[in-house]
Amino acid sequence: MPVGHSPSLNWSRHGKKVEFRTGFERGPAAAAAPVALAEEDVMPPFGDADNLAYAASVWEQMEGFRQWKLTTPVYKGASPHGAYLRMFSSYVTVGGVARPIVVKENFGGPDVTAETATAKPDEWLRAVTIMLQREAGYDDDNDNWFWVKYAPDGSVMSNPKGMKLAGRVAKGMPAGCISCHLSADDGDYLFFND
Repeated sequence: MPVGHSPSLNWSRHGKKVEFRTGFERGPAAAAAPVALAEEDVMPPFGDADNLAYAASVWEQMEGFRQWKLTTPVYKGASPHGAYLRMFSSYVTVGGVARPIVVKENFGGPDVTAETATAKPDEWLRAVTIMLQREAGYDDDNDNWFWVKYAPDGSVMSNPKGMKLAGRVAKGMPAGCISCHLSADDGDYLFFND
């Protein structure tokens, strides 16, 4: 990489923009030198190994979610979710602690209707999005919600820039999970009870 080139990762932390530079902007010798940064200042808010591992644990605990008692019928959806949606709510145990979770099935396809998504959900399922409330201190700025967009097989999907969508998705950005759900009435990040 040429000297003067400064690749970096940008994200927002507690409302402040944070930039992590690789060190290559100072030349090869400087790039080899360790950079002393606190771990919390280096970790992006979503898509890292810790958030992906937690997302995998959550997916395992969601097995059978279609049988949960708190379920909506399939209803008309909107972007960024599917053309039709169905929501489930319960608690799952992750790391030995029961956590509240909201699961949303996102249905799509050229001929999808509420009736077809209800009759053959696996045929029309495009994604499963969740929000799970984690422990205090995880993301106090946003009620400690953990967000994931899963493919129907349980793998974590990516945004157009290739970032895996698990964790504090799009924290501090003008669009994304957190910024949209901030607009929910009562400040609880939930729309279905408004």
